[in-house]
Amino acid sequence: MTAGFPRRARLLKPAEFKTVFERGQRLHEKGLTAVMAANTVGQPRLGLAVPKKAVALAVDRNRIKRQIRESFRLNQQCLPAADLVILVKPGSRTLQSPQLRQHLERLWNRISVSSVASSAPASSA
Repeated sequence: MTAGFPRRARLLKPAEFKTVFERGQRLHEKGLTAVMAANTVGQPRLGLAVPKKAVALAVDRNRIKRQIRESFRLNQQCLPAADLVILVKPGSRTLQSPQLRQHLERLWNRISVSSVASSAPASSA
């Protein structure tokens, strides 16, 4: 598997985000919350929620989103087939890049050992 970040690895539609928020389980890390729900796509998919209220400056929001996407791209082969939405909290405004990467690594590790993979919906084959 290549370590790219194609369209099929992203959550794009509001309905997809809504489904994750309704049935997802939450994991918290400093300044970040991951909401995850098993999917039937067969690979992890990522969605981001970085509100202005949490990170006021667009340059900071974009930096955080770039780092989350890059970290996901590098770690997606270790993640279960689940839809993930990463919520950025106001505490992340003060995180420097190395700290953010460290928190993301810890979050990916926690996601990879979580029970969401075992609760995947049965495929209708």
